[in-house]
Amino acid sequence: QVQLVESGGGLVRPGGSLKLSCAVSGISSIGILGTEGWYRQAAGKERELVARIASNITSGGSTFYANSVKGRFTISRDSAKNMVYLQMSTLKPSDTAVYYCAATYTYLATTEAAFPIWGQGTQVTVSS
Repeated sequence: QVQLVESGGGLVRPGGSLKLSCAVSGISSIGILGTEGWYRQAAGKERELVARIASNITSGGSTFYANSVKGRFTISRDSAKNMVYLQMSTLKPSDTAVYYCAATYTYLATTEAAFPIWGQGTQVTVSS
């Protein structure tokens, strides 16, 4: 059974940076997965997509970012370590949320419903 464990959340000042990590276990290699994503849910709001990365042997990698984080966040994966990362820069108070790692065997999954595997989340708070 594939499991995801997020880490790296915390309190950071506006304009600061933070790197979230998602450890993937229960699978020989995340190369088998089709798409990994980072979602977030702020208090009182619905969960929203932050970024996703898809890859397969023939098509290589493909990334997508929400407009609100484009140019500030970078999603990446390390197949050798079975890790997925979210590098966050120029953080804003509006980035405050619980961040979730998600995964699916489906290549180029585009909807939240297409991700059956979720982590427990890690809190990111951006405040002065």
